[in-house]
Amino acid sequence: MDKILDYSIRLLTQEDEPFLWPMLYVAAHMAEEGESTVQAVVNHPLIARYVKDWGRANDLGFVAIELNSSQPVGAAWLRLFTGDEKGFGWIDDTIPELAIAVLPEYTNQGVGTQLLAPLLSAAKASYPAVSLSVRSSNLALNLYERSGFKVIEGSETINRTAGTSLTMKIDFD
Repeated sequence: MDKILDYSIRLLTQEDEPFLWPMLYVAAHMAEEGESTVQAVVNHPLIARYVKDWGRANDLGFVAIELNSSQPVGAAWLRLFTGDEKGFGWIDDTIPELAIAVLPEYTNQGVGTQLLAPLLSAAKASYPAVSLSVRSSNLALNLYERSGFKVIEGSETINRTAGTSLTMKIDFD
């Protein structure tokens, strides 16, 4: 019988930045690309911008904590990029980008869905929409579609691994 994951969801704080780095490593698929350490994410300026100095104005996110061990197992967060600091799923300076990851041993247990729901609900109060960039081969594409994200037509780009990435957006109007 599969283990039932018992966890709680809480807001991310500045103190959670150390956990966000390995989550970003997972979200960016660095291990799949042969990058063996989280330091590869820290050293990659285009990726690191999603976590560096977490807790600045407009940062918003949630973390899932396994109750039995008090271990964080996943996180979903938004960061608003403006000016020259555009992220991979940037649309405009008023729409934050989503990053989300769950530790591999906790995937397919509903954690991502449980992280995304309160994050999108909270985002509605401040933003007209949320965007993200996702590889077309990423299984999380189904989660995003179920949550209301839609692929922006013509957004297909070749990513850094020569695969295809898509920009998605959920509108709150």
